[in-house]
Amino acid sequence: MSELVLAIDIGGTSMKGALVDRQGHLSSRFVVPVVPGEEQESALDRLIASAKESLQSLSEGDRVIGIGCGVPGGINTFTGVCDYASNLGWKNLPVARILSDKLSLPCKIDNDANAAMLGEIQFGQEKAYRNAILLTLGTGIGGGIFVNGQLYVGNEGKGAEIGHMVIVAGGIPCPCGRKGCFETYASATALTREAKKAVEAHPESLMAEEVRKGVKIDAALPFECAKKGDEVAQQVVDQYIEYLGVGCLNLIDIFRPEVIVLSGGVSKQGENLRQPLERYLEKFGYGFGVDKAPKVDVKISRLGADIGIYGAAALGFSIGE
Repeated sequence: MSELVLAIDIGGTSMKGALVDRQGHLSSRFVVPVVPGEEQESALDRLIASAKESLQSLSEGDRVIGIGCGVPGGINTFTGVCDYASNLGWKNLPVARILSDKLSLPCKIDNDANAAMLGEIQFGQEKAYRNAILLTLGTGIGGGIFVNGQLYVGNEGKGAEIGHMVIVAGGIPCPCGRKGCFETYASATALTREAKKAVEAHPESLMAEEVRKGVKIDAALPFECAKKGDEVAQQVVDQYIEYLGVGCLNLIDIFRPEVIVLSGGVSKQGENLRQPLERYLEKFGYGFGVDKAPKVDVKISRLGADIGIYGAAALGFSIGE
């Protein structure tokens, strides 16, 4: 008999789920598209309908012990309420209670990046870490912090908003209302913005040539063109690595992690991202500027696009702990 959890990863464009066992095997996957402007209760109803179908596919002898759910935005982990999720338009939504009542299973929810941190520790890394930081480099920058073997959640579970650490005082405005936030300089969105500026300023560059051929300007373009020797693209990548490195060094000095794990869209660049970031951190002595600070491993998440589901699974298995 296998013990499983129903793992649900709610994102800005889709709600994904699967049944997951303790070894990390996924089965009975489902995907529910997010409908812009839809009432929040209606969105949950559609999710629940797909979850019920998934639960009906259980093999004989298998038992689902709970639900784990990662939700973007401000999540009160103690009450199970999504206080706000701006990309979804959700406010004051008791997600945990609704899922638990409708599916007759205990449910635990958390911010999606916090959940991803748990998933990475439990299912992603072959080495056991007690102090780790996860960065999700996507539309914004999400983060999870693992301190002394425990997930750091902060007051009301709203800690670890890594993306809104200011790294450039008076810098680029952020949707949060401040200026110069980490995510305005080191997210996939920021990298795409700088690539567009470089293409406009340097029509002779390989990036500009690729765009004229119909290639989309995104976070991958400067990396791909830099590999082919485009100096303009390399400058964009180097600037991006510097901003990412500044944020990472700040986090290292505060939390002194053993590892920083990179996930999200930009992390698809693999060693082309990891190696230069590692060299940048080494250059500055992992935050001290001298050879006295412990080395910090830099790794790309092994969980890829499923990191949200694995994070939700880790939440589900932690129910009752």
